[in-house]
Amino acid sequence: MPSFELLTAFFITTALFAYIPGPAMLYAAAQTMARGRFAGLMAVLGIHVGCYFHIFAAAAGLSVLFQAVPWLYLAVKLCGALYLIWLGFSMLRSKLEGEAVNLTIEPKSARRAFIDSIIVDVLNPKTALFFLAFLPQFVDPAAAFPVWLQFLILGIAVNFIFSSADLVGVLLAGAMVRRLKRSSAVQALARRVAGTVLMGLGVHLAFQKS
Repeated sequence: MPSFELLTAFFITTALFAYIPGPAMLYAAAQTMARGRFAGLMAVLGIHVGCYFHIFAAAAGLSVLFQAVPWLYLAVKLCGALYLIWLGFSMLRSKLEGEAVNLTIEPKSARRAFIDSIIVDVLNPKTALFFLAFLPQFVDPAAAFPVWLQFLILGIAVNFIFSSADLVGVLLAGAMVRRLKRSSAVQALARRVAGTVLMGLGVHLAFQKS
């Protein structure tokens, strides 16, 4: 596995990303407001299950390429770092009006909320790009564990941390969503923090030795 220092950075960074309100958290909160807490919990479960599609895809595809072509690992890692920097810069520049989240969801059964959440997550290209950019930064090709297993372990850890944040969003749905909708300053601050963290992580990892 990666070094203790790298794993510490991994968990801290993942937690920071997870607990900054994002589309998944707001989606689960909206399901809660529209149908109740159980539907919100099922939405969180659906997002969690759907995320494994991206985890397994990353582990199966990238691990084979990295083992066969070592220089490709470095290339993808640098591309991922540049992507994180670009994403952070875009987040700092983006206008809140352009990325408003539609919180109006008609009441659905908990089962439908679960199925819809899986589909939404599997078909979300940003999730795939996130895993493609994020996970290779914390994979050590020289470690005792094979690369594909590191991808799985780190991906599962990311998934559980993000799901824990979504659960908090469900439990605090009413107050949180009302605050975010009412105060653009809160949204702006969250975006500035997220953008700064993304850019800092990208710069740090771009120059970090594997």
